[in-house]
Parts: sequence; structure tokens; C-alpha cells
Amino acid sequence: MKREWINNYIEENYPEQMNDILLADGFEEAFMGVVESFGAAPKACYDSQKCLDILVERDGMDLGEALEYMNFNVVGAYAGEYTPAFIFPFDEEWDKHPLNEDDNDYLG
Repeated sequence: MKREWINNYIEENYPEQMNDILLADGFEEAFMGVVESFGAAPKACYDSQKCLDILVERDGMDLGEALEYMNFNVVGAYAGEYTPAFIFPFDEEWDKHPLNEDDNDYLG
């Protein structure tokens, strides 16, 4: 997805906030849209799993490095009320099973 397409989407749907909604540079392929919640500013929303995939594929990180980078430098980079939001979409095949203690290896 091109940054221009994202800008067009925001301009068409959020013209009053066009210059306020912040985007996560380098994660255009993970852009999902804009999330809204009562009492909060609209925010660009990204698929966290796709962001991790980008870090692994583009930057050559392993999954642990990508998780650490995402948590500290991306999700943890607060830049005001229009800071982007990140979601781990529900995956029915994966999430329908209870987490076993042995499954925590991916968390580091």
C-alpha cells in the first residue's frame, strides 16, 4: 500500500484531522484504517502482526528482536492524542486453543 493512498483515505474520511492523524513510517503495508472511540481522537490503526512481519522481512530481525523493537520504539512511542494504535487481530485457528505454559517461549 502506498503512503499516498493512505493520505487520500484520511483526507476523504477525516478532512478536519488530516494534518493531525499520525502515521507509522515504514509500516504502510500494515495500515488497516482509522480507529475511533468516544472521547478520543481518531488514530491510524495498524495490524501488529504485519508490523512484526515487516521488521523480520525488511530489517532482518528475528521475532524476539522485532517484538522488543515494536514494544519500545513503535507502540511505546507516544506522540500525543493522535499517536497510532496497533491491534493483534483475533485469529480463530490460533486463539481458540488455551495457552499452555510451554507456549510462552515466543514471549522471550
